[in-house]
Amino acid sequence: MSGGKAVADVVAIGCGPFNLGLAALASTVDDLDVVVLEARPELRWHSGVMFGDAVLQVNFLADLVTLVDPTHPLSFLAYLRDADRLYPFYVRERFHPTRREYEDYLRWAASRLPVRFSHTVTSARWADDRFVVSGPGFSVEGRHLVLGVGTAPSVPPALAGLGDRLVHSSDYLHRSPTADRVTVVGSGQSGAEIVLDLLRRNLDGGPAVTWLTRTPVFAPLDYTKLVLEMTTPSYVRHFHSLPQDRRDALRAEHWRHYRAISAETLEELHDLLYRREWEHGLAPVELRPGVAVASSAVDPASGEVVLTCAHRDTGRTFRHRTDLVVAATGYAQAPTPFLEPLEPHVRRDDQGRYVVALDHSIALDPPVTGRVFVANADLHSHGVAAPDLGIGAVRNATIVNAVTGREVYPLPEHTAYTSFSAPGGSGRRGDAGRGDDDD
Repeated sequence: MSGGKAVADVVAIGCGPFNLGLAALASTVDDLDVVVLEARPELRWHSGVMFGDAVLQVNFLADLVTLVDPTHPLSFLAYLRDADRLYPFYVRERFHPTRREYEDYLRWAASRLPVRFSHTVTSARWADDRFVVSGPGFSVEGRHLVLGVGTAPSVPPALAGLGDRLVHSSDYLHRSPTADRVTVVGSGQSGAEIVLDLLRRNLDGGPAVTWLTRTPVFAPLDYTKLVLEMTTPSYVRHFHSLPQDRRDALRAEHWRHYRAISAETLEELHDLLYRREWEHGLAPVELRPGVAVASSAVDPASGEVVLTCAHRDTGRTFRHRTDLVVAATGYAQAPTPFLEPLEPHVRRDDQGRYVVALDHSIALDPPVTGRVFVANADLHSHGVAAPDLGIGAVRNATIVNAVTGREVYPLPEHTAYTSFSAPGGSGRRGDAGRGDDDD
């Protein structure tokens, strides 16, 4: 690096759980130097839906390190010990941490790792034999890059143009709605938790609530054990081995993994709806699945939001009037304008997506000898497990092994009882009877 500064082995852009986990695993490897750059001044994790009683949808083993190194000093259990909360957590007997607790764990880990906050990356380019990553007032050089910029709120065109009458779910608690009529568009866990909050307000004399979603039902997340094996490394390897058109078709079938609702939340919703039976004078509540919003506008005469909707079963269209729309419409991959200098070297598929290898590196032209890895930008290549916190440690261990050129962390092989591939396929086979013949 110019000016006598060392060249980092890895520069990780973005400090979410995945890149933080990479830094955690690297922190105990003597010859591996990882620097994490984060634009925000501090670590914040889904703060707009950080409800006080919200619980993580995976258990504490899906922390930054445990699933590849349970003895690591930055495990969730080490955090509990440091905070002197091991026994309260043990007696609680609910091994899914609250979201607030998990965010506190992430901050605890970040304070012990080489994370540089308030470092907004504006350029990443390849120069001779290294990447040069720069922004206002800084420049860092590294042999490899890891992109962990996460996702950004996505609002469909049908809801565009509503101005301050629209709140994305990611900003819900920052813009707590005070309107008389609130409509939530979209389901999934975030949408359900927002409706839950609105129903509690409704019971206290709060707003009228409408919930519209394209899905045919308010479906529960499928967390049955054998289905959960689709979030294991075994299924990731199988999914990645398939042709891209088959992967895309499978992704469409897997919507209940990330556009559905926990059974516990559905029960709470029903309990609140049942409680309304004994109350009088409350503002109305309406739940309508199977409804697509075709367009939206603000009525200049009344100031109301008017949604033009289509009932998917019957094809009937209708108009719905409300004062505020909460868009629980998910997220898209965050833009990466800082990669423009590298773009001529990046290979993409016919849909403009990265071509991602099994080790999470993207395809680059030969002049670039350094490697660029992606975290949670590989749903199309690695399947439904890509955004799952439970795969983060394995993905990061894979990256550590790739950049060091050796097996620093042995990767788990016996991860599923299900055999996902056809008998006699190529590649490694697991132990007999283990169901890992998809490896």
